[in-house]
Amino acid sequence: MIELIKDRKVLVIGMARSGVAAARLLAESGASKVTVADQKTAEELRNETGRLMRYPAVEIITGGTSPGLVRSDLAMIIKSPGVPPGLAIFKEAAAKNVPVYSEIELAYHFIKAPMIGITGTNGKTTTTALITAMLKEARFDPVVSAGNIGNPLCSIVGTIEAQGLIVLELSSFQLDNIAKFRPLVAVFLNFAEDHIDYHGSLDQYYAAKARIIENQLKSDYAVLNAADDQVARLAGKCKSQVLWFDREPVDVGIGILRNWITLFNPGMEPQKICPVEDVSLPGDHNLENALAASTAAWAAGANLEAIGSVLRSFKAIEHRLEHVATINNVDFINDSKGTNPGSTMKALQSFPGRRIVLIAGGKDKGSDFSDLARIINCEVKSLILYGETKKNLVAAVEKVNYHSYSLVNNLEEAVALAFKQALPEDIVLLSPACASWDMFPDYEARGNLFKDLVKKQKKDNKAGKGAGDLG
Repeated sequence: MIELIKDRKVLVIGMARSGVAAARLLAESGASKVTVADQKTAEELRNETGRLMRYPAVEIITGGTSPGLVRSDLAMIIKSPGVPPGLAIFKEAAAKNVPVYSEIELAYHFIKAPMIGITGTNGKTTTTALITAMLKEARFDPVVSAGNIGNPLCSIVGTIEAQGLIVLELSSFQLDNIAKFRPLVAVFLNFAEDHIDYHGSLDQYYAAKARIIENQLKSDYAVLNAADDQVARLAGKCKSQVLWFDREPVDVGIGILRNWITLFNPGMEPQKICPVEDVSLPGDHNLENALAASTAAWAAGANLEAIGSVLRSFKAIEHRLEHVATINNVDFINDSKGTNPGSTMKALQSFPGRRIVLIAGGKDKGSDFSDLARIINCEVKSLILYGETKKNLVAAVEKVNYHSYSLVNNLEEAVALAFKQALPEDIVLLSPACASWDMFPDYEARGNLFKDLVKKQKKDNKAGKGAGDLG
């Protein structure tokens, strides 16, 4: 890979965080020319452009990604994860035999530190954060989290030596264009329908996820969910050592025995780690995340005491079942990272016995909302819908004879209405079941606006204004 960069021409498609980081790494590594192209306008990309201006080798093209950018003298194309793979420019690249790689593939060739890679439809960010905390508690140093969790892998090139550890959240978008990328520990959490609009089919989505194990060796580890048939069937394809996690005892890995999270290691007595009731994160899905993280951290060398300590003390990460405020005995929960139906179903089942006002909707990714509708019918007191998918969600809930829904134009109206509808002991939950891109640049911006609106209402409430008064 590195020999394909120095004194060569490279094209980067997409100027989000990973695209900018890739362009900077390419320029600093001696590429003769780095062309960065994006569909957005120069005004929309003002900040991103500013980060690249100091590199003479970088040429920035805004307002389109023309197939004419692909020339036979290109060494490679680096594709940002959010860029649709069906663009004409990638068809032109295939026709001219120009390889297309992801940003993580590029960075991998510069980094000597071992990596723990986490993929799956849901729970990636929480599991990544848990593993990072466990390794730090076990006194590994340095430990850095990167990838889909926030820091592009290219941005940490040169900042971590071989004795460090990188914990890497990996989306299907990132894995789709790897070649030699190989994690020491590969974690596959679960699999459910998502991103059909991007990959074209469920099979292609699964194939992208499964690439996390394809380059592993016998000395590596694959951490698989024994309770998920789609994930478990990968065991037969693993060249690495398979470790399991499950809510029951497992052959090797971490499961549950007599209500204790327990290590199972052949030839040894089961070793207790933490009582299930002591796990700090709420919900069955977070219990699975805790089991997966514990298995991966143990595979990487963390001791059981450190693992147990983090399980007892870890707090929810931002935008994932994040408690924002309690106003008039109503809890407001930010789950903006719930970007698919499966994630929102798990969020709804995390508060047994509580009445829920659910705010949902956003970018249409071609998801099937049938299963979510059935959970809504059981768990949701009232449903507030906005965004591209609101009519699709209405159709789904009406099929199960659920009619306690309202349609609004934006998140501001949704939050205002939720304040009016919620009663003491209720939960107002933002868990959209959809991507944010119809109205927001990312789920973080959506979650931050939700938090700002809730905090403003809390302030107004203390000042004596009525519920729902955002003025």
